[in-house]
Amino acid sequence: MYVYKRSSFNMLNTKTIEIIKSTVPVLEKHGKDITTHFYQMMFQNHPELLNIFNHANQRQGRQQTALANAVYAAAAHIDNLEAIIPVVKQIGQKHRALGILPEHYPIVGENLLKAIKDVLGDAATDDIINAWAEAYGVIADAFIGIEKEMYREAKEQPGGWEGFRKFIVDRKVKESDVITSFYLKPEDGNAIASYQAGQYLTVKVKPETDEYTHIRHYSLSDAPGKDYYRISVKREDHGVVSTYLHQEVSEGDVVLVSAPAGDFVLEAKTAPAVLISGGVGLTPMVSMLHTLLEQQPDREVLFVHGALNSQVHALKNEVARIVATHANVKNFVAYSNPTDTDRAAMNFDKEGFIELDWLQKIVATNQADFYFCGPVPFMKMMYRSLIEWGVPAGNIHFEFFGPASALTE
Repeated sequence: MYVYKRSSFNMLNTKTIEIIKSTVPVLEKHGKDITTHFYQMMFQNHPELLNIFNHANQRQGRQQTALANAVYAAAAHIDNLEAIIPVVKQIGQKHRALGILPEHYPIVGENLLKAIKDVLGDAATDDIINAWAEAYGVIADAFIGIEKEMYREAKEQPGGWEGFRKFIVDRKVKESDVITSFYLKPEDGNAIASYQAGQYLTVKVKPETDEYTHIRHYSLSDAPGKDYYRISVKREDHGVVSTYLHQEVSEGDVVLVSAPAGDFVLEAKTAPAVLISGGVGLTPMVSMLHTLLEQQPDREVLFVHGALNSQVHALKNEVARIVATHANVKNFVAYSNPTDTDRAAMNFDKEGFIELDWLQKIVATNQADFYFCGPVPFMKMMYRSLIEWGVPAGNIHFEFFGPASALTE
């Protein structure tokens, strides 16, 4: 049995650091094999954790890849772990929203070390396993400490709470052929926590036919300060939670929700704000749009959205009403496969995808503040385009749905 050793950042000795650094090439080559074996083994030994982890991300290999990248980053920065604190905080936001607790970390540590040994075989010497046990203790301590503060803040903020709270579906509004908005009010009638535009809400459900609960993050799609939360959910093919919400949950039903979380948030700057979205990625952008108008009513805003066509373009009338009444807001729409009705009505600005040459025509400067969200291929294209255009790194902000991926892959 492998047990991680709890430590602090400054307690890793030179020998341990050297051993961990020596494993970097091996982790780069075998990282996903290790994390795939790790998850298989952990869920076999602790099936109760299937109540927390996203089964779809496991099937698609996204969680395994994300963990492999995190382990690799930890090894590469083992001599300067402070460098990974921003990533720890980002992951910590999701852990707090999911309900990951300190007692889960020994389980993860034990199974991760076993997976390293199983996959690497004789190459995983006792010195390597012991070094990784010590390093894992340091990293686990960082997560536990940061998440403890996040739990405290979530509970003690005005309207805050601990764990999952019951919310009533006050309204259920169909926004497009595939997206529906849910307006959620607390069952107890008490105040609810505020949030920052761009953050998400975490919903827990248990379909009658499923053995385990399922938890998903959904971006908040309205401005904060209301007596409700609004999430706008796309019905995904084979999506357990999205299908359940669309087909099984009605107005008046109760769902479990944890307090808002997330580090993809709107920043108060004076430069023009460019909000770029693909598909359901527009949900945090609509929240940002409403918030900008409330908090910075004179700031120039460009709302740029890409969708298949008008049938799946959600919240378009809401955005159109804002544009019609605010001279500082402009709206641009790209349909990759417009319908005949779309073409007759000319209700879009570009046929095709959102691409750099078009962005450069509709956005006056690369010194604007850019926010984008959408499917992973869309995100990668946006990131490459903005880098190619010379947009400063500090002006590029993005959000992934699910485990973070590398945009530069």
